[in-house]
Amino acid sequence: MEKRTSIFANGIIWFGVAISVSEIEAGIEIGAASAADSLWLPLVLGHIFGGILLFFVGLIGARVRLNAMETTKSTFGKYGSKFFAALNTFQLLAWVAVLNAQGASALAGLNLPISFPLTCVILAALIGAWVYVGIRRSANVTTVVMAALAVLLAILSVKLFGLLNGSSAVASAADAAGAVAGNAAASPTLKFWNIFEISIAMPISWLPVISDYTKDAEKPVKATAVSAIAYTFASLWMYIIGIEISGIGAGNNIAQAILLAGLGIPGIIIVVLSTVTTNFLAANSAGESSKAIYSKINPKIAGIVVSFLSAALAISGIMEHYISFLYLIASVFAPMAAVLLVSFYFSKERIETLSAWIWNIFAWLAGFIAYQVAERFDSVFLGPTLLAVIVSAAFASVRVLSERKISNF
Repeated sequence: MEKRTSIFANGIIWFGVAISVSEIEAGIEIGAASAADSLWLPLVLGHIFGGILLFFVGLIGARVRLNAMETTKSTFGKYGSKFFAALNTFQLLAWVAVLNAQGASALAGLNLPISFPLTCVILAALIGAWVYVGIRRSANVTTVVMAALAVLLAILSVKLFGLLNGSSAVASAADAAGAVAGNAAASPTLKFWNIFEISIAMPISWLPVISDYTKDAEKPVKATAVSAIAYTFASLWMYIIGIEISGIGAGNNIAQAILLAGLGIPGIIIVVLSTVTTNFLAANSAGESSKAIYSKINPKIAGIVVSFLSAALAISGIMEHYISFLYLIASVFAPMAAVLLVSFYFSKERIETLSAWIWNIFAWLAGFIAYQVAERFDSVFLGPTLLAVIVSAAFASVRVLSERKISNF
């Protein structure tokens, strides 16, 4: 009998996914360009909405026992599924590279006696080794690593909070001086829906991944719920740490914040482990997606190859395109998830016809275009992601409703 993963194991996996330098960077961006009294509502709402999407998408894989990209076959057809699997493999490769580069940059700021390229290669080797060992065989180690990370991050949060309170008077004086000098750059630039968009971007980026892990859950509903909740909580925590860093005068420099907090070696451990634990899942899922493209590919080997290719991309300077890359992910996979959800939860029958697949691809394309158009404006009501989800879900619902009318005759 195939061994299933427990509720606890799924929670640990997705708690670890959220603990990353990229989540902290997103929090820094929000904190640096938002008024303190106006950022919390869109920040929390973005995470809640993203967590809800994660749950319902992950539950599909848990119920049908298929990986993330394989679940799309009944909605978009064989070739539509391969199309999204190819996009997902590519974006996961780039995603691992971004996280690798961010981790290496943070470590460089801690004055380690190794170069940036060598650090990228070392991180890639650690990720590849973890992919080779696998989730089940490393379950106990993963639990210990997550416990250690949680403790270290709690210490960092407390120390940053102390620094934040200590620097409040200085910050107020600086703001006053900026106002007198007419420094427009110091004023908040992010509006409600901008903050919501940055907040939801991270959970959205994991939509085409979560079923790779919930498919093996012993208790599908509970394990998926715990996965979504664990990710949402930890992600919100990382954003808050980023907001704290933006307020202590460290700029967007995570390494500087760690040094100001007095965490030397523990800070290095935080950066290394957070980078490896997140990238391990991304690399592992890249292997799963490649299997959906060509069934004879060994997912584990593919994941290891992705780990080392990511080092080359990281060294090439992919971090410069980080934020636009996040938005591109959302524009592809948010509308895809919307069509998948409507088709799975609201269709009475699994009608696998060419016309249905073409319509669903059209529904996805409509949401993708809506996102691209909305993104060109400074601040759009609902934000590009939520707007794309609504547009694609609406078009997908047209097919479902027409399907029900036909079945009633």
